[in-house]
Amino acid sequence: MTDAQDTAADSPLRTAEGAPPDNDGAAAAQAPVPLLEPREGIPPVIADEAALAEVVAAFAAGSGPVAVDAERASGYRYGQRAYLVQLRREGAGSALIDPVACPDLSGFGAAIADAEWVLHAATQDLPCLRDIGMRPTRLFDTELAGRLAGFPRVGLGAMVENVLGFVLEKGHSAVDWSTRPLPEPWLRYAALDVELLVDLRDALEKELDRQGKLEWALEEFDAIASAPPAEPRKDPWRRTSGMHKVRRRRQMAVVRELWQTRDRIAQRRDVSPGKVLGDAAIVEAALALPPNVHALAGLNGFGHRMGRRQLEQWQSAVDRARALPEAELPQPGQAVTGPPPPRAWADKDPAAAARLSAARAAVSARAEELNLPPENLITPDTVRRVCWEPPRVVDGESVAEALAGYGARAWQVGLVGPVLMEALRSVG
Repeated sequence: MTDAQDTAADSPLRTAEGAPPDNDGAAAAQAPVPLLEPREGIPPVIADEAALAEVVAAFAAGSGPVAVDAERASGYRYGQRAYLVQLRREGAGSALIDPVACPDLSGFGAAIADAEWVLHAATQDLPCLRDIGMRPTRLFDTELAGRLAGFPRVGLGAMVENVLGFVLEKGHSAVDWSTRPLPEPWLRYAALDVELLVDLRDALEKELDRQGKLEWALEEFDAIASAPPAEPRKDPWRRTSGMHKVRRRRQMAVVRELWQTRDRIAQRRDVSPGKVLGDAAIVEAALALPPNVHALAGLNGFGHRMGRRQLEQWQSAVDRARALPEAELPQPGQAVTGPPPPRAWADKDPAAAARLSAARAAVSARAEELNLPPENLITPDTVRRVCWEPPRVVDGESVAEALAGYGARAWQVGLVGPVLMEALRSVG
């Protein structure tokens, strides 16, 4: 049993029936207990300003870290907005907030701004939380903590089961959270997602400290909390699934026109773009360059269930692309600021390819020694950039400076710098 499970065994957790566990930690680890109900029952959904003010006051008066989670409607609605926010804090209990009815939660965010927020896979939820005014100044990411601690499975359900000895329900993670009213089983699932987050945080903190990795984790958490919002992706249409089949610039223009038309429709209707037109259909039309609606209707994805008016709007997009002058056609690749894809290195720069091979092997070996994933020890992109354009003089200081320049944290520089320096030197 790990120290994390020791912590769980010593914690005042409750069984599915709400009673304190009466077995020892080892037994709990061998036979996980299904967690079927929140400790205080399913909290009411907060959907008006008066109720929101009450729960804000309760959380402001609470103590300790705040467990935070958000549910989106990916695959159903346009964008990544939050449709339910779940929180839990000692002294306040759990809360479920409807951010559609209460779209400005900046007051809530301010009330708990000084507390540490506990999230699982924080980078997934932070963008939609920021959109409703909730921005942590300190956080603890239980998924990232699990990765750094060397757990092979880091999903919330797996972590709660392996570390705390409880089984969470898994049936509602991919439902349409924009549904109103939300069914009671979904609300129970949502409340249970934050039920044990703080307990999991405490257990993982102890485990990281035992392994000598706690300071690494704290640096990572600080970096996540202070990171600015991601820049909008340039030319997002280029990420259409199956784009690798599209070779000619005219065909690329068709993908762009269809993608942009689909995006406008999806945004107007507030539905997932994939429900308007699939990526496979976009690529099919780009490759075929249909001259008219009849030809378009014969392609996969534009079949008999699509009405004439819909077909005409897609054909209009194809026609716009067909009519573009050569100068306005998209170029066959995105402008890149970093190195080319590694598969091209052997031809473009054999020495760089040799450096990359040596560096990857060294980083993988170091990560295995430390029992953590190589990508958490240092990002693959950082390794590629340093190998493509290494310092003019390869020494400890120059390699450390290069790593830091690409955003590596101090703990990463200290662990990776020496092995990367040796790898770069080994191939000249």
